[in-house]
Amino acid sequence: MSPSRCSSAGSATPTSTSPRTSGATPSTPSSRGHEIVGVVTDVGPGVKNFKAGDTVGVGYFIDSCRSCVSCGSGHENHCPTLVLTSNAVDYDGATTQGGFSDVLVVDQGYVVRVPEGLPLDGAAPLLCAGVTVYSPMMEFGLNAPGKHLGVVGLGGLGHMAVKFGKAFGMTVTVISSSPRKREEAVERLGADAFLVSQDSEQMKAAAGTMDGIIDTVSAGHPIVPLLELLKPRGQLVVVGAPSTPLELPAYAIIGGGKRVAGNLVGSVASCQAMLDFAGKHGITADVEVVKMDYVNTAVERLERNDVRYRFVIDVAGSQLGAAA
Repeated sequence: MSPSRCSSAGSATPTSTSPRTSGATPSTPSSRGHEIVGVVTDVGPGVKNFKAGDTVGVGYFIDSCRSCVSCGSGHENHCPTLVLTSNAVDYDGATTQGGFSDVLVVDQGYVVRVPEGLPLDGAAPLLCAGVTVYSPMMEFGLNAPGKHLGVVGLGGLGHMAVKFGKAFGMTVTVISSSPRKREEAVERLGADAFLVSQDSEQMKAAAGTMDGIIDTVSAGHPIVPLLELLKPRGQLVVVGAPSTPLELPAYAIIGGGKRVAGNLVGSVASCQAMLDFAGKHGITADVEVVKMDYVNTAVERLERNDVRYRFVIDVAGSQLGAAA
């Protein structure tokens, strides 16, 4: 496959639009990208699902063990020896190179088809950010018209959760510590309501109103106030990755039988279903497209949260040979 676009995640590591491989983390730090889309240039003799010229994508991982319980049940994204797309070690010992490449070779079982009509720039981040929120929304029934969804944080993951929630026909409330994001959430992205998490009166008024919450925040924050927003038997799904431990007193979930789960991206099948849904409803990520020579600046801006909401690197339009 020839990568065309590659996107950058909120972890301050640019991601990419082409297929890759990975497993354990190599000792030399680098930024190589996942969230890759591009065009198939050639296929092996046993490949039946794709042909040269197809527009395809590769997301967060490019292989798994194929023999564990998770792989056998269609949840290979939870495989304990998952091979990540970039900056990891494949089963053959090679370091995976991610999407900042001119060519990528991936097993057909870990490649997804990008629907016609989805622009590559906006489709690339769907392969990680999109499926990370779409997958648990489907798994926990947070996709039913009329249900009330809370979305904590309005970044790369959060803005996708808002878009999917509205496409499902849900009532969507964005919960943020920053009042400045109200206009963005409601006026531009179409959220139905906005809560300032540090406003105790607003939070108290919304208590017990939500069927589920997708928590996308990667900085440390209390989750008990979020659990109080849930209806009895409501579901909180953590998809952000704070470096500090979550504080969860038992009383916060015993009363009302509330549930807390985590999620890491999604299976290949879930990713394909997400792309098909996005293609049908015209859902794409909000991105800023840059060339390869801007990567270092993009990383610096990501560290300052200075992007709305993903950088996408135009790999095909960058002079990789000259840069080398």
